[in-house]
Amino acid sequence: MSCFTCSHPDTLSFRTSPTQNSKDTGKRTLKSFVRDMSLKFKSDRSRQRQIIAAEILKYGTAKNHVEVFTYQELAGATDNFNPECLIGEGGFGSVYKGYIKSIKQSVAVKQQNRNGLQGPREFLAEVLMLSLVKHPNLVKLIGYCAEGDQRILVYEFMPNGSLEDHLLDIGGDEEGLDWERRMKIAEGAARGLEYLHETADPPVIYRDFKASNILLDEDFNPKLSDFGLARMGPTGGKDHVSTRVMGTYGYCAPEYASTGQLTTKSDVYSFGVVLLETITGRRVIDYQRPTEEQNLIDWAHPLFKDRSKFILMADPLLKDKFHVKSLFQALAVAAMCLQEEADTRPHMSDVVTALHHLANQKIRQKEIPKEPFIKSAGHVESLGGLNSYIHP
Repeated sequence: MSCFTCSHPDTLSFRTSPTQNSKDTGKRTLKSFVRDMSLKFKSDRSRQRQIIAAEILKYGTAKNHVEVFTYQELAGATDNFNPECLIGEGGFGSVYKGYIKSIKQSVAVKQQNRNGLQGPREFLAEVLMLSLVKHPNLVKLIGYCAEGDQRILVYEFMPNGSLEDHLLDIGGDEEGLDWERRMKIAEGAARGLEYLHETADPPVIYRDFKASNILLDEDFNPKLSDFGLARMGPTGGKDHVSTRVMGTYGYCAPEYASTGQLTTKSDVYSFGVVLLETITGRRVIDYQRPTEEQNLIDWAHPLFKDRSKFILMADPLLKDKFHVKSLFQALAVAAMCLQEEADTRPHMSDVVTALHHLANQKIRQKEIPKEPFIKSAGHVESLGGLNSYIHP
């Protein structure tokens, strides 16, 4: 039996429901948000729903109206979770493409695996975080279902998949992303982190920044997804959050991996890893490569020390269609994000400024910069130094 959403591609573009817009009228207090949820659940006040409502009530102001769906509604939206509608799967469970008639919207439906890597805590964290934050570069949570042992999250549908799909999972005969698009995706993803770190109140540490969590809409605008590991940032004068080490191997900042002390600079390191992947087209860990090239950061470390080898770090799929000076500058930004000492890494607002410049550069005649933009892998500059890299 074919999935109707798969057989009608013209229905898959994201549309905002007029009904939904009427509910999003400026700032809504968390108290009214919880009250609305309670009215929906007069006939079924499950413990899980009460926990979610209570947790949301502890924090500032709800930025998003989050629908509550029945299992039956979501089964109908995905043709009973038809395998033909499957668009992704992993340790957390499976993601299906669907269409919800009541809100007239195409959606991605993430059904958590009952024995998977994400449990009730991660489910609650994602509903909580995405109710409290709103930004063009963060995926929108449409709603959720918490019936019995079912844990299902419903997001806006992102038709172009993830950055990983277009950067790291492409075949030899496929066209890679061009330089300008890579830099625009990097800039947008950086803006998402900047909002979480410097605008959200309380601040949010994303904790799982990687290419597969950067989703792309119909115009390849990036949106961060999967907030199951996100944590509220330090408050009350504290400079870190202590937590058990979670995330994906290769992307975790060294100080977080060794001490469990999490800061926004931990996200900055992870961003540096993804930016380096974006420049090189290489996975951070790739056991298909020769031993000395399996760890991207270890491979890049000696190359950062020799400007004559910077060009070797460009993804071959770019086919030399980039301005070499821009390549050097992008590598400078990545190198500064990857500093061993957390305090020497830039803030995401500075990274955004740098990448905005790179994303809007026109490809001009290729020329090798006369002076290296990265003096050594351990080279540390002030934030003013970062700007001098980008505006020499």
